[in-house]
Amino acid sequence: MENIRKSSLLRGISYILIPIIVFILVLCVVNEVLVRQYGNIGNKEEYLKTDQFAEEYYISVISNVSDIKEIEYENSNGIEIYNATRNYYKKIENQNIYYEGSKETRVGYINKGINYIIKDKNTGKIYTNIQITELDKQIQELKNSSVYWYYENGEIKTNIDKISQNNVVYNYGITYNDYDIYSSFNIDNMIEYMLKDPTYAIYSKLNNISQFFNNKLSYIIPIATILLAVIIIYLIWSIGHEKGKDGITLRSIDKISYEIIIMITWFIIVLLICVIGGASSINSRIPVDFVQSAYIVSYLGIYVCLLIDVITTIRRIKAKEFWHSFLVYKIWNKLRQKIDEYGGKENSTKKITFFYLMFLAIFFILINCATSFLGLVLLVAFLVWIYIKLLKYNKKLNEVQMALRDIYEGKDDVYLDESEQKGVLKRMAKYINDIAGGFSNAIEQSLKSERLKTELITNVSHDIKTPLTSIINYVDLLKKEEFENKQVEQYIAILDNKSQRLKKLIEDLVEASKVQSGNVKLNIEDINLKELLNQTTGEFEDRFEKKNLKIELLVPTDDVIIKADNRYMYRIIENLFSNITKYALENSRIYIELKRESGKVKLSIKNISSEKLNISADELMQRFVRGDKSRHTEGSGLGISIAKSLTELQNGSFDIEIDGDLFKVILQW
Repeated sequence: MENIRKSSLLRGISYILIPIIVFILVLCVVNEVLVRQYGNIGNKEEYLKTDQFAEEYYISVISNVSDIKEIEYENSNGIEIYNATRNYYKKIENQNIYYEGSKETRVGYINKGINYIIKDKNTGKIYTNIQITELDKQIQELKNSSVYWYYENGEIKTNIDKISQNNVVYNYGITYNDYDIYSSFNIDNMIEYMLKDPTYAIYSKLNNISQFFNNKLSYIIPIATILLAVIIIYLIWSIGHEKGKDGITLRSIDKISYEIIIMITWFIIVLLICVIGGASSINSRIPVDFVQSAYIVSYLGIYVCLLIDVITTIRRIKAKEFWHSFLVYKIWNKLRQKIDEYGGKENSTKKITFFYLMFLAIFFILINCATSFLGLVLLVAFLVWIYIKLLKYNKKLNEVQMALRDIYEGKDDVYLDESEQKGVLKRMAKYINDIAGGFSNAIEQSLKSERLKTELITNVSHDIKTPLTSIINYVDLLKKEEFENKQVEQYIAILDNKSQRLKKLIEDLVEASKVQSGNVKLNIEDINLKELLNQTTGEFEDRFEKKNLKIELLVPTDDVIIKADNRYMYRIIENLFSNITKYALENSRIYIELKRESGKVKLSIKNISSEKLNISADELMQRFVRGDKSRHTEGSGLGISIAKSLTELQNGSFDIEIDGDLFKVILQW
């Protein structure tokens, strides 16, 4: 993937493909637009049957009549000229014939294919756009044309169905009883004129391409769009990465101020757009091929300029140098350094005053310029920029506040990156890091003290264990003797019970100390947790029956294998079951569930407590803490703590959930 990402050849091919694909998409879209506007003029018979042709033809002919009605006489150098709305007529000398002159403002290609003769029945004047030699003969020629439409004696005669008598009256409701109108249409004349227009020339070529692809251009558009999207995504991903170099590589052009690059490229783009507009406006005076070449050169020039802007923008953003590359930012940075020197390191009041005065000055300048659109945009941009700066400052301030809160809550891993802060906040970050460092040292000292306490407990436990063993042995000897006084036997039984309890407490203390200090040797191997759970449940069956506790055991049908120490896993389950026999409500159920969940093995044990559990789960997992605060039971308060520590030593998690008198332990590996 890295080779693809850093391939200069692949990027170069992508740069070449983009303008080609965009050009194809534009041509396809233009083709669709032009077909909608002009119809499929390549198929002449089809075009002549369209509603658009009929409507444009009829309106073009009738508009001439409207022009004639509004005609105004004007004498220019002895030539009678009659101005109309869209064109003008010159009177032919010594004849009652008025010939249409050409005007560049004449709209619509269809007019170039229409020949007409309009006769004013009241005055006998003839208005036409063809040279009249024999009027009756030429009227007859118009009537006999392949495409004709004429209005004579109040009736329409035509071979264009869509502008027949009924259609015209129904759709337009227009009659011109004072005129006889004769017209014909020659589509070849119209196309000949249209081919002089570069826009239509492109359309004509597109029409040929469309025929070549059997009118399948609609399939090309989505394919080209998807390909273009893939190329753009690839370029965004790969730009800035070069072979043999890590990170983002900036070029020389990326070191030029961003505003200057944008100004230069957009000046060129505007210039090229003007070239396109100029070529379009003079297309009738220069060769079509030259105009089309100007379009292509301008298009490629615009593409190169936009490509430069996009590439340098992406590289600067990826290198996190976008804002730093602005000339305004560089000037502002220099100005801010001067402000820091002026205000001093510890004096914030002067800085705030200076910034506030600068804000007022810039704001009043921009608000006075807001009467223009550009001034209004600059004012809004300035206010948005101020708001963004305030948000960023507030974010940094929140980071400092959160760090102080973490220190207050006792966290020892608090650290703020001083390089990301500025000004007063940078100094505050330094102070916080120093405080956090001192706090960490204090915690380390506390942990050291805790280790000393653990060692003390271990040593004392060992010292107590030796005389206690002697006491237990002598009690065992006394139990074998027979005494006349039965009260003595009761005393011996009490001594036996209490000494055994003390022995268990000392053993738990020693084990808790070992686990806490990490002085435990684990023999990690594959063990069948299901089998171990069944075995331990069987061993505790008698003890559960004494309190009439019913076991609800739910385990998978297949074996459940985990990596753990078999001896210590047994101790964990034993401690939890022992805890149940001491604290569970008699005549209740114990729910034990073993299952695989989200790739982990989960063991949950639930029971109902005989006493109210007015204690949190965190407190209950501490050493020497028992759910039975009155201490009627024989627990040491170390069973759960040892189980939790042993579970975590074997890369597991140990959690407790308390809901009223419901007690639930959850273990996961």
